[in-house]
Amino acid sequence: MRYNEKELQALSRQPAEMAAELGMRGPKKGSGERDPGDRDGARLGSVLKRRLVKLVVNFLFYFRTDEAEPVGALLLERCRVTREEPGTFSISFVEDPERKYHFECSSEEQCQEWMEALRRASYEFMRRSLIFYRNEIQKVTGKDPLEQFGISEEARFQLSGLQLPKSAGTTGTSPHTQPSHLDLQREVFGLETSKA
Repeated sequence: MRYNEKELQALSRQPAEMAAELGMRGPKKGSGERDPGDRDGARLGSVLKRRLVKLVVNFLFYFRTDEAEPVGALLLERCRVTREEPGTFSISFVEDPERKYHFECSSEEQCQEWMEALRRASYEFMRRSLIFYRNEIQKVTGKDPLEQFGISEEARFQLSGLQLPKSAGTTGTSPHTQPSHLDLQREVFGLETSKA
């Protein structure tokens, strides 16, 4: 696969939503993938390494702690962020759930902050947020806030095109009914509602 490396490097120098030095381990040994951050070409997953990890939009860049150019990047689309052990989390991808990138934080609080930020970094999360707020504004004002930009009819901004994933801690909606305000909040923001 080809990609525009110089533009990715330029993106890695942009201001970060979050950045920290974390322990990082790539997919398990035997995956055959080499760690580009290892000068000796060791396989990913063999050992936890200290990396500067930087979240920029929907990319997670990782750097050697003593270098300015990234060693690699993860595109945070169609991925799962999962708690592993206390103070650790992993990122895996829908197409290959067994290939996990593990991260170790300095505290449980830092781990929670990273997990929340990574879950909200995807294009799909931003799209669902836009749809949610578009609906809320339209309820209050009676006007479609996207109409002024001439994009209100585009499929990507329609609730009907929104596939609400069923995930732990959230509830889904029936495909035959319009989701309620609370259903949208739960799905878009991962909110759990108190049982009254």
